[in-house]
Amino acid sequence: MTGSRVVALGHYQPAKVLTNDDLAAMVDTSDEWITSRVGIKTRHVGGPDEPVDELAAHAGAKALAAAGLQPSDIDLVLVATSTAIDRSPSMAARVAARLGMGSPAVLDINVVCSGFTHALALADHTIRAGAATRALVIGADKMGDIADWTDRTTCVLLGDGAGAAVVTADPAAPDTPGGPGIGPVLWGSVPEMGNAVRIEGTPPRFAQEGQSVYRWATTQLPPIARQVCEKAGIAPEDLAAVVLHQANLRIIEPVARKIGAVNAIIARDVVDSGNTSAASIPMALSKLVERGEIASGAPVLLFGFGGNLSYAGQVIRCP
Repeated sequence: MTGSRVVALGHYQPAKVLTNDDLAAMVDTSDEWITSRVGIKTRHVGGPDEPVDELAAHAGAKALAAAGLQPSDIDLVLVATSTAIDRSPSMAARVAARLGMGSPAVLDINVVCSGFTHALALADHTIRAGAATRALVIGADKMGDIADWTDRTTCVLLGDGAGAAVVTADPAAPDTPGGPGIGPVLWGSVPEMGNAVRIEGTPPRFAQEGQSVYRWATTQLPPIARQVCEKAGIAPEDLAAVVLHQANLRIIEPVARKIGAVNAIIARDVVDSGNTSAASIPMALSKLVERGEIASGAPVLLFGFGGNLSYAGQVIRCP
């Protein structure tokens, strides 16, 4: 059976940077309060003339250029997002139009913070089934559009951005040293706790039960992440990098420690970008690769979690 692999990455963030001191002028907070509780120093925020599909298209264009491919080479576009206000055209369709693609299949996927790892698994499965050969998988969110800028417990978390991956068929995957380019996914959810993270109302606003999410993430997710490694046939100590959903530094660090990836680079893009939901994993990974911090072919654990109290993870080989 044909496998798949990530061959290139790209990311994009709006130019405007919102610092903790900027937020302190808007709500009752401070740099010390934010840093000590969530570890975030800055976040990027898009303006009204920067819609989600524009962020996604910029990231997608960078990934295509890095892959040496033309937009017409792509036959599947998946966009993971929870901040698409319009129902149709989808973000994927709008990205395809912006990039001048031919006639790709276009789908949006809303699994909030674990959206990218869900979308990556779906691209892998689609290629394995022979229904596509080259996919553009994007995580993109404008969390600033749904933030309650009067709520100091949530607005300090959020940022805007997009990250993209080009995924192609890999006929040699079963015989590739070290395993396939994209390993098996492990995914699931906790439906009875789905209300712990919400984007509801008109206009929609983000809200969460922070302590419930923190306890779930730091206690329940590390064993699941270790199972992801088991499914991929790799020990946590052999991982080159761990890229968790960039929710909160106070979640990322204990979860990474409990996974046992003692030799891995731990992505901490949340410090500079905030929580960008579905964009956080591909954006953090793209930056690590761009800086040359992960060797090509090295094993990387991607693990998304959050809204719906859903999770999805896989081990990939770094492009």
